[in-house]
Amino acid sequence: MSDILDTIDSPSDIKNLPLADLERLAQEIRERMIQALSQTGGHLGPNLGVVELTIAMHVAFDTPKDHFVFDVSHQAYIHKLLTGRREQFSTMRQPGGLNGFMLRTESEHDCYGAGHAGTALSAALGMAVARDLSGGKEHVVALAGDAAFTNGISYEALNNIAAQTKRLIIVLNDNEWSIDRNVGAIASYFHRIVTNERYAHLHDRAVRLIEKLGGKTAGNVARRAEEAAKGLLWPSLLFEEFGLTYYGPIDGHDLGLLIETFRFLKTQDRPVILHALTQKGRGFQPALDKQKKFHGLGPYHPETGETKSASQKTYSEIFAETMVKLADANDRVVAITAAMPNGTALDLFRPHHPKRYFDVGIAEEHAVIFAAGMATKGYKPYCAIYSTFLQRAVDPIIHDVCLQNLPVVFCMDRAGLSGDDGPTHHGLFDISYLRGVPNMVLMAPKNEDELADMMYTSMLHEGPSAIRYPRGAGPGVAVKKTPVALPIGKAEVLRSGDDVAIFGLGAMLEMATEFADQLESEGYSVTLINPRFVKPLDEALIEDVARRVGVIVTMEDHVRMGGFGSAVMECLQRCQSPTPMVCIGWPDQFIEHGKVDQLRAKYGLSVAAALEQTRPFLKKTPAKRFVLQR
Repeated sequence: MSDILDTIDSPSDIKNLPLADLERLAQEIRERMIQALSQTGGHLGPNLGVVELTIAMHVAFDTPKDHFVFDVSHQAYIHKLLTGRREQFSTMRQPGGLNGFMLRTESEHDCYGAGHAGTALSAALGMAVARDLSGGKEHVVALAGDAAFTNGISYEALNNIAAQTKRLIIVLNDNEWSIDRNVGAIASYFHRIVTNERYAHLHDRAVRLIEKLGGKTAGNVARRAEEAAKGLLWPSLLFEEFGLTYYGPIDGHDLGLLIETFRFLKTQDRPVILHALTQKGRGFQPALDKQKKFHGLGPYHPETGETKSASQKTYSEIFAETMVKLADANDRVVAITAAMPNGTALDLFRPHHPKRYFDVGIAEEHAVIFAAGMATKGYKPYCAIYSTFLQRAVDPIIHDVCLQNLPVVFCMDRAGLSGDDGPTHHGLFDISYLRGVPNMVLMAPKNEDELADMMYTSMLHEGPSAIRYPRGAGPGVAVKKTPVALPIGKAEVLRSGDDVAIFGLGAMLEMATEFADQLESEGYSVTLINPRFVKPLDEALIEDVARRVGVIVTMEDHVRMGGFGSAVMECLQRCQSPTPMVCIGWPDQFIEHGKVDQLRAKYGLSVAAALEQTRPFLKKTPAKRFVLQR
């Protein structure tokens, strides 16, 4: 028997399939995803949980005329399979292949790009209002996980929906998880809904309703579904207060029920919210057993779910281990994460100091202000937030932390290129958005041991500070038992020379060292510097080398505009130095997903590119230099 999936080239191909075939299609989709992602990695667990939801949406609605807005959009793989991208599915998150998130430039069926949580309701409302102004008839559907409702933007949107439009469908995909298990009052609220004694019979009652409606007219379907749905309301107070009509909870894996429910919701001239219960990782036991791991992962064995174990500790793990040391020695040290205990490795800290560990949900702004409040009472908060997610909290960083000069430490994981995740997750802007803020100390470690030293330095510092470090493992340097304090604003000179000065910031020091070796092999004298501090800069050192060398080169895993190289240029301008500069960094554009080494080579973050750009400023030839030395 041939696969139904292989006959699906567009959503129209599933419109008239009988329910049995749709259920078989759901199984085929799960099997295809498990096999394909075992080679590429990706967000397996979230997508296994929304197979039936996505199929039902495409049966009931008509994209691209109708619009689906996926919150975060990491759960849009099934949508891609059903909208003409089946043949490219094996390229998911690969160079030149499908993006792991919704991308407007990838397909007309992707109406809105995303990668961060909490944006779907606002974007969908904007589309609905634009439709209303234009006199359109299309439907707008926002699919948001329960974790997105821990994000403040979602509530800003909810506050406006009923006042702005009469037609909008919100699907609450409730699986009790973001990357880790959801926390807070909202998660508890949803839990109370689904554990109420009335819920036990809701699914059977809904199924009986659909059976009774068989063969009825569309009008009767709508009327009977509405009558039944009113009986399923409990408790809807939260959403009713926002002016939305609440339906549910219903089984998010019951295809027949979902399709009929969506067809009914299409008839409503009021904003509605459908509460669907789903199971993250459904259909793959390893993903059910280890939901955190299978939220997003690299290649794995499709039968067992086993992945290749890393032999070397990551920067995140070193961060967590150091946090334990600091908290052991200082009872004022606390750790804060915004729904990322696994990604930041704070789940390794939590067992050691559970009362000083705080997960605030997907709420970066709240995390920063919460940290500021704790800092006013003499505590030392470490906010572990990905660089790309900390962007969401720029105003609290400025207004609540730096303006008050509070001793909050921002530990920015995934600073620099984030490879396969693409432009929504690259941490390429943090220097730019932090460097201009008064009172901020900004650091970047060259290796794991220096990360520990910088964390200790931040603990002793009485103002705000930030440490940026990359995804994955470092060079493998052993970490001292006891970290030491670094002199703030002082760089480390690793080699001294008179022809070229190379500043290799953070993880780029390895490439800077290769570049220095290449120049020295050609007979040039090189000064190699580990800057350590982006702010404050070691201006005295910069002025000194500018007087001695013929060219200064900076290398950073960050955009050039407003980055570390820009800071060095500003220093040279202040001291009126004529020494030329070469800045190696990312260009002023959003960088696509792909392998880090390939993207660096493509965009000129390489020894070869640095040599090409530097060579015009090398006044002496190696031969002449050797003659002068003799």
